[in-house]
Amino acid sequence: MSSQPKLGTLSISSKAFEQHGKIPTQYTGDGENKSPPLEWKGVPEGTRQLVLTCFDPDAPMPNGFTHWVVYGITPEANGIPEGGGANFVQGLNGIGKQGYLGPAPPQGHGLHHYYFWLYALGEGPELKPNMTREGLLEAISKRVTAQARLVGTYER
Repeated sequence: MSSQPKLGTLSISSKAFEQHGKIPTQYTGDGENKSPPLEWKGVPEGTRQLVLTCFDPDAPMPNGFTHWVVYGITPEANGIPEGGGANFVQGLNGIGKQGYLGPAPPQGHGLHHYYFWLYALGEGPELKPNMTREGLLEAISKRVTAQARLVGTYER
């Protein structure tokens, strides 16, 4: 049995951009297409693993667009370095491939928001390889003990 998510205990940030700030070009499809450095603090006691997703709700698709799905992050981790790493499992992004896919909104579509969601999980569940964001969120929905988000923006 999981407790209700606690607000304010978990936080996520990046040295590359401020909350609601512009994501630098090097972390986008127009640049090097590598993931930005992320760091967090306040992981609740009893956390079994951390999960991270990056999602663009502004994408002109019925359910937005998933840019990154990462899970199996140990609770001792305090971030993910620039370009990713190997200490976690990567699920499938919006084009059905593993790994980070940087922002690349349609030209002239306006400002897009990229939500980096970090979730702390208590007991279970066992997460399978190659999960989609939707499948992952369904699997963890009753196991989240804390969550935090960082929002970056990008426009072409």
